Order: sequence, then structure tokens, then C-alpha cells
Amino acid sequence: MIDVGAKPVSLRTARASGRLVAQAETIRRIQAGSLEKGDAVATARLAGIMAAKKTSEIVPLCHPLPLDAVDIAIGFEPDAVVIESVVRATARTGVEMEALVAVSAAVLAIYDMAKSIDPGMSITAVHVEEKTGGVRGDYSRAGSPGSLQRPEVAKET
Repeated sequence: MIDVGAKPVSLRTARASGRLVAQAETIRRIQAGSLEKGDAVATARLAGIMAAKKTSEIVPLCHPLPLDAVDIAIGFEPDAVVIESVVRATARTGVEMEALVAVSAAVLAIYDMAKSIDPGMSITAVHVEEKTGGVRGDYSRAGSPGSLQRPEVAKET
């Protein structure tokens, strides 16, 4: 692992997003909560939060961090589910990996719940949208879409 002991503790945030592309009927059933396995949206939120908290156990050499907040937002387009995570911690290193792991776990949970009706779904565009804090400063992906997050959550990040 990288030695972060000399880095200052600061508020770190990261926002990541990803998409699950699927047939329109699959998207409709996910949104309606009418999948055979149950409510995929609620399951995805829990999966994302739980995964963010376990990032250092999943990604080798990743520092375990005491997370202050993890929020998962889920939106819908005619042919896709869009998932976004916002992770916040007061720490010596950033939370980009936690945000990416949260989005990945959330989209995988939905995929698992809908694969029996739409095995051709695709997981795409998982990436960091923005990050704040730290000695390297802030980052925002060029052309990044607006946040799906509730305004009060987005303001905190």
C-alpha cells in the first residue's frame, strides 16, 4: 500500500456512475418493482452501500476508510438504468474506489435480479464523474452529466 501517513486529513468526496442497458420491458419491470426476485432498486441501493464499506477487502492495496456517507441514486431511461453513487469521508486518501465499487455492486445486483428475463443486458460506462479534496485537488469528468443525487446530498459533496 502507499504510505498516506504524512498526507493531511481532509473531506474527500467522489461521485461515480454506471449504466445497465436493457430491453424497454425489462427497464419497465425493474422500475415497477415487478421482477420475480423482488424490488431490484432497493436491493441495488443496499448492495452499493454494503460494497462501498467493503472496498478494501475487494480491491487489493486499497486503504480501509471510515466512510461518512454513501448514497446511491437510481434513474431510468427508456433503454437503461442509470446508477450513481456519492461517497464522502474525512480521511488521508480519496474515496474514488469506494464510489466505483458502490456503482458496480448496485448495477450487478440489478443485473442478477433481471437476467432471467433479459440475458442480453450490458453494463456500461462505469466511471468517476467527479472527486473533491486532497492534495491533488478536484476533478470533474469533461461532459459529465448532472447528478442524479437529491440536491441536499449533491450540495454536501
